[in-house]
Amino acid sequence: MSNSDPVVVIIGGGVTGAGVLRDLSMRGVKAVLLERSGLAAGTSSRFHGLLHSGGRYAVGDPKAAAECLEENRVLRRIARPCVEETEGFFVRTPEDDPAYVQPWLEGCARAGIETSPLSPPEARRLEPGLSPNILEVYRVPDAGVDGFRLIRHTIMSARRYGGEARTGHPVTAIEHRGGRATGVRARDLHSGSEYVLPCDFVINAAGPWVGEVAALAGLEVKVTPDRGALVVFNHRFISRVINRLHRSSDGDIFVPAGTVTILGTTSTAARRPDDTTPTARDALRLLQLGEALFPDIWNCRILRVFSGNRPLYAPKGAGRAASRNFVLVDHEEEGLAGMAGIFGGKLTTYRLMAEKISDLACAKLGIQAPCRTALEPLTPDSLQAAPAVARRKAFRFFPPAGVKLAADRMGETFPALADRLAQDDGTEILCECEMVSRAEVEITAKDTDVHTLNDLRARTRLGMGTCQGAFCSLRALGALAALDLPQTRMTDPGENLHAFFQERWRGLRPALWGAQAREIELSRAVYAVTLNLDGADDDSA
Repeated sequence: MSNSDPVVVIIGGGVTGAGVLRDLSMRGVKAVLLERSGLAAGTSSRFHGLLHSGGRYAVGDPKAAAECLEENRVLRRIARPCVEETEGFFVRTPEDDPAYVQPWLEGCARAGIETSPLSPPEARRLEPGLSPNILEVYRVPDAGVDGFRLIRHTIMSARRYGGEARTGHPVTAIEHRGGRATGVRARDLHSGSEYVLPCDFVINAAGPWVGEVAALAGLEVKVTPDRGALVVFNHRFISRVINRLHRSSDGDIFVPAGTVTILGTTSTAARRPDDTTPTARDALRLLQLGEALFPDIWNCRILRVFSGNRPLYAPKGAGRAASRNFVLVDHEEEGLAGMAGIFGGKLTTYRLMAEKISDLACAKLGIQAPCRTALEPLTPDSLQAAPAVARRKAFRFFPPAGVKLAADRMGETFPALADRLAQDDGTEILCECEMVSRAEVEITAKDTDVHTLNDLRARTRLGMGTCQGAFCSLRALGALAALDLPQTRMTDPGENLHAFFQERWRGLRPALWGAQAREIELSRAVYAVTLNLDGADDDSA
């Protein structure tokens, strides 16, 4: 260990890595997060947006159920702009085993999960799209959570305490000497340079890539990437999270998320951590399964299909059989001191996972500082007073819902947006679906973590609405070009737009049938002709 203040390197820019960065920084530890791509580029942005009450695990995984319930309550306190308090229903259909209900109720009671029965007619009054054939309904404290927003606000909080996050910095080696990790070697994709970052402790929080990261140090971690596909519908046809009342299975959760509804998920073994391309078969299977709860979903327009990989620690089982709990591994037990990993778990318990691995790191480094992440909100009270004034300024340009969207997305940077708008600067709306103004795009683009349109999408939701970026992407690209950012900060405009459309296309392709296929073909033709995105050689025509 060095004589100066100890340094901890965190590998992985998902929600767990962001949580660790915040936790350590709040304890006064110098911490640096390295992410190979962009923040929220992996599993943390590829899930259904459910803040678990624990009800889903009440029978099969009681420890995970209790942890979910406690962290659900914590996140409602500390991350209010990221959480939508929808509540949830567990619904039994004629296809579900009635013998499962009593063990589920008993499991919920043991975990402290409050359940209250609701008659099917009353449930259908509250959620008119539910099947007329439903038999039993119970209320639970489920909620919705925006993973993109949660990571952004967590990183902003960490930076206020001195934490550093570097995106586009893949780790290429774990340096070690005498049985102890001494640093990491990384590459800066923006400048092309490679460097060694000395440190006293390394935390592997790379999600499905934890095995690859561990291998850089000659270690083996048995994490199985488990692919889950989800369907996004074009409108929000429910107000609450709707779960099937049966053992966890495929296609049994509907989650309202902003202006859309998400149906998930599947569970299949992934060939590799980045194996996240959804298929038409995934979409059709989810529709067939979801029909038991909402018979009319075949008539709902699918906006896109996407998938992500769960980083399951599964030495004794895989897929649905694997525990949804998390595992902490101290690699000193395997002969390499100064390195540990955190595997498994879920977004709902990210703060708890960060607390446990930070406790371990601090104990190893001789640092005595308590965890405060469950007590202090991501945006402190001192910064929450200003947005009230800022919102009043913004009401001139947005409807109330638009003001709330922008304020919740931007957090402590929202007052800067309101000031710009009050001066009639950047008031044009670039994305009508998500109410994103030019001023918000320009303010967000100045963040050193924003290098592409996809990075901008993750922070503002630009391009995630009905048109899937068909209109707002060009407008945003023009706004970025006008900023004249350094080339090392922003990719080439043509490559930038092409990468953005390819990512959108990945989600559109599995649901290309009927009127949607004709609409997408028209959009594709328009952009291929006007911008030559297909790279046709005009001279050869």
